[in-house]
Amino acid sequence: MEHAIITNDNYTLFHICTNFQQIMTKSVDYSPLENILVNEIMTKPVISVDSFSTSSDAAKVMEDSKVGAIVVYENTKPVGIITDRDLAIKIAAHSYPLDTPVRRIMSSPLITIPFDSTFRDAVDLMNVKKIRKLLVVNDTKVTGIITTTDLVNYLSGLTSVA
Repeated sequence: MEHAIITNDNYTLFHICTNFQQIMTKSVDYSPLENILVNEIMTKPVISVDSFSTSSDAAKVMEDSKVGAIVVYENTKPVGIITDRDLAIKIAAHSYPLDTPVRRIMSSPLITIPFDSTFRDAVDLMNVKKIRKLLVVNDTKVTGIITTTDLVNYLSGLTSVA
């Protein structure tokens, strides 16, 4: 279960949500976070695989790298993202074999956010698109990934629980 820490204007613990979607609403005051840029809290480097890699290979890369998402490239161009959820849901739901190419189960087109966007921009985009992971780009180059976990971890670093 994901948890979200909500703070007041002084970054004092206000509430802990058990569902990240609860903080992704317009009712939360993000003004203290308006100057925090995604490139300050994104995860880098981004792990990737070729579009012809198998789902099994992608799962092994995720496990070895301890990440929940990897970017799928085709001819040096990012074309999709595959998450641990994609592997669990799509492979099982469609009874695809483990040697299914990732291009068949990846999420595409990619949803990206510019590297100089704010924390609030990322939260709003995730909310509108109903996603948990965003690729961070500088022009067309992928420079990182920001996830709901990154956002929650950043918020938790701003508060101290007694």
